[in-house]
Amino acid sequence: MFPTPWYEHAGPQGPFSEVYEPAEDTFLLLDALDQDAGKLRSANIEICLEVGSGSGVISTFVASLIESKAFYICTDINPAAGLCTVETAIRNKVDIQPIITDLVESHGIEAAWAGGKNGREVMDRLFPVVSDLLSTRGLFYLVTVKENNPDEIIEILQKYGLKGTKAICRRAGSENLAVLRFCKS
Repeated sequence: MFPTPWYEHAGPQGPFSEVYEPAEDTFLLLDALDQDAGKLRSANIEICLEVGSGSGVISTFVASLIESKAFYICTDINPAAGLCTVETAIRNKVDIQPIITDLVESHGIEAAWAGGKNGREVMDRLFPVVSDLLSTRGLFYLVTVKENNPDEIIEILQKYGLKGTKAICRRAGSENLAVLRFCKS
């Protein structure tokens, strides 16, 4: 198990109190990425993208896990999240480039991940572009709750040429969380 990045500055007590603090969904995604460490390391990743970086813990974890010279980008609509992500990266000695924007506009991504609240508004807007963003060896990770209907998401992304599986599932309080993993068919 690779260690969780340092992030004490994020959350209600820190200077970035308005940034999403790592919680059960974050740690489940870290577990899924750690479980896939071999796949990620052997993929020769050149570009990584995180959609909705919040504290930057996920991108920092991946940058530390892969230990490659990949270009790490993350997006968030919240400017404070961009600053928090930079702080997380600096404290953990990795280089991440946050972009303050809504979703993404790029191509050739080798690894990407996104989360969502009880609805799928943001996810549904992202689904049509995922296949275009991924390289042929790319992986896309998506954190879902039961209410997002993960099986339906797998079917939707299959229509866009992506093969999906449940990488890891866990109950956290009243939520049933799952991390879905996709690659090009």
